[in-house]
Amino acid sequence: MTWGITLVFLSIIAVPSLLLSRKPEAKEILEKIEPYQGWIGFVFCIYGVWGIISAFLNLGLLKEVPIWWITFLVGSIIQTLLGFMLGFGLLNKYLFSKNEASEEKAADLRNKLAAKQGKLGIMGLVFGGWMIVAFLLFIK
Repeated sequence: MTWGITLVFLSIIAVPSLLLSRKPEAKEILEKIEPYQGWIGFVFCIYGVWGIISAFLNLGLLKEVPIWWITFLVGSIIQTLLGFMLGFGLLNKYLFSKNEASEEKAADLRNKLAAKQGKLGIMGLVFGGWMIVAFLLFIK
């Protein structure tokens, strides 16, 4: 159940980026929360990768509770992607801040990711809720 709860939490953090990406004047607000998003995203990205690894280590559950196993795998993939997207600002800060050309390319990539991050955040909210319900229904 914690996987679903963490996915919902991460998605709540990611959804405001959808709104901010549509309004360029809100860039200042996004820059203020970016350092926190980065670390939270990095931690949840690692947690999502661990979820993917755990799904494949527990491949036997595919025979017993296939809906839960597929739900767990897809939820972990969404969590990994959201974590990476939220952590991208942190990566940009530490890797691309010394070269102006690469910093511009990274900023363009960040703007493209922001719109997708919001949509993936909404999908994460829905899927995180389903993970909680699926856990209650299929795992006893």
